[in-house]
Amino acid sequence: MRNRILKAAAVLVCGMSLMFGQVKQPKPKSQKEVDAINKMFSTQDAAGRIAAAKELIQNFADTEFKELAFQIVAMTYQQTGDVENMIIYADKVLEVNPNGYQAMLMIATGLAQRTKEFDLDKEEKLGRAEKQANKAMEVIPTAPKPRADITDPQWEGAKKDALSEAHQALGMIAGVRKKYDVAIDEYKKSIEGASTPDAATMVRLGSTYNQAGKPAEAIAILDKALATPNLHPGIKAAAEGEKKNAEKLKGAAK
Repeated sequence: MRNRILKAAAVLVCGMSLMFGQVKQPKPKSQKEVDAINKMFSTQDAAGRIAAAKELIQNFADTEFKELAFQIVAMTYQQTGDVENMIIYADKVLEVNPNGYQAMLMIATGLAQRTKEFDLDKEEKLGRAEKQANKAMEVIPTAPKPRADITDPQWEGAKKDALSEAHQALGMIAGVRKKYDVAIDEYKKSIEGASTPDAATMVRLGSTYNQAGKPAEAIAILDKALATPNLHPGIKAAAEGEKKNAEKLKGAAK
């Protein structure tokens, strides 16, 4: 998932405001605004980048970079694991651009992650998450390139990954609802549709197979996840844990 976030940031798949099916490129109105924009892009630490983006919005109320600034704040909160603020700023992106599908995906995934089985507002949150994921899937296929220097293969790969992320969100939503067959189908679509299969999604699929009482299938997909080159230690540990659970389930069934 982290690789997808970084890739999305690199090509700005957040998108700019759409006008007549093409991207309207924003323009700064003063040198001070240029300096504020450069500060937002050049600041490396998360807290500083968030502060710089907020300063741009506060100090230049009419900036054409408002959507991008909100998107950068939301994506930075996503990277730091602050789901609540991520959703707040993803909503602000959609206020500026209702077709901001990366914001839709952040909301869908964030709500699915935060929603628990016995939450009183469980279906309200899951319903909203599902709506955002499905809306993103409608927008993504025809989304124009946000920048002219992005090649066609890069853009097609970015859109494939975005659709993959939407399927993953739908899988998470189904999992919270304990609709394991639906979750399995969505996770498989996510893995098969990505430009590069995501090991974290494979682990989610393996866990769901375990929950559905299908340990043999869980072991198979978890082995694929564990064979991923340069696998993140956290994902590796999760895959190994789920594989042990699957082996126990498989042994108990004999």
